[in-house]
Amino acid sequence: MSIRYAQPQDAPAVIQLLFDAIQDIGYQLTGAATQDEVLDTLQQFYRQEGNRFSYTNVLVKEEAGQVAGMILCYHGSEAAAIDKPIRDKLRRLKNDPHLTLDKEADEDEYYIDALAVSPASGGRGFGTELIRAAEQQAIQRGYSKIALNVEQYNERACSLYKKLGYSADKETIINKKTFYHMIKPF
Repeated sequence: MSIRYAQPQDAPAVIQLLFDAIQDIGYQLTGAATQDEVLDTLQQFYRQEGNRFSYTNVLVKEEAGQVAGMILCYHGSEAAAIDKPIRDKLRRLKNDPHLTLDKEADEDEYYIDALAVSPASGGRGFGTELIRAAEQQAIQRGYSKIALNVEQYNERACSLYKKLGYSADKETIINKKTFYHMIKPF
């Protein structure tokens, strides 16, 4: 059991977990109408560098040679650049040159965009291990703060993040839903 950098060949497992984590936001960010279309578009982005969903932004938890969990992270100062390919594709698809994406990350933070553990591996601390790995990555890169957004109704996740030292500093709207933006300084 280990945490490692994701590889392009991890796409099927990672993208299913990513979809499980972001659900309706996946439809919003891909412009897709069906789950299969969302998964296909996310896989295309995942296999390429230079976008939010790229494998280069993902760590995976591996168990018995299989992906059991994933965490997607990047620095907030990179958000505009790595969202550009997604935004440009949506603008073409929707024929709307002014379409914008919701701002999730602040410029001064290492941002946890998505976290998911497979249902078969849940309840075994893998999510906490992935968060700790992301925190270590942030520290190694010289960042002084890590952050994430969690839906307000998700009490279980909010409780976990608080236990790990995160605190809500504001509310954020993503895809017309209210999230707590939670931070942890180092």
